[in-house]
Amino acid sequence: MTRINGVSRKEAGPLVKALYWFARREFGAVPEPVAVMAHHPALVVASARHELAVKKAVKTSAHGPLFELCVYRTAVRLGCSWCVDFGAMLMKHGGLDIERLKHIDSYATSPLFTDLERKALAYADAMTGTPVSVPAGQVAELEDLLGRKELVALTYQIALENQRARFNSAFEIKDQGFTSGDACRAPAH
Repeated sequence: MTRINGVSRKEAGPLVKALYWFARREFGAVPEPVAVMAHHPALVVASARHELAVKKAVKTSAHGPLFELCVYRTAVRLGCSWCVDFGAMLMKHGGLDIERLKHIDSYATSPLFTDLERKALAYADAMTGTPVSVPAGQVAELEDLLGRKELVALTYQIALENQRARFNSAFEIKDQGFTSGDACRAPAH
């Protein structure tokens, strides 16, 4: 149970009800972080707009699966079970190999991850540590491999997941059951 209950549909105003409708259509359920954030309607709407804008901005990236993998690693590092659950569901519906996720903690030595993935995952680890400890050489190497635009997008995605996971952790928002074995509550798009 979260530290504060989310706003129920009955308690929600018209804007939040519309957001809940969209979330149910998109994911099969209202994400718990959305329901908790709905206590501040302007903030939940701003967050939803931001998430949609980020999704649109990186949609055409050739490195989208790499970004998703790094976002997942960030969630794992921060211990956000909700983010891990939701991220696995998104990757599953994106057609990515989610079996590899079971080996995310051994990415540095696992043959399941490419050299680029290992470097990007190490970058996610460095960005997620407290304090942040990203060496200049790591940034330069990823810039050479990805290009500046993609490096900025990767960095933004990792930073955004840090924000999401820390919000969820503060309120003890836990796994919502978007993935459980082979079942998934959210519809495939």
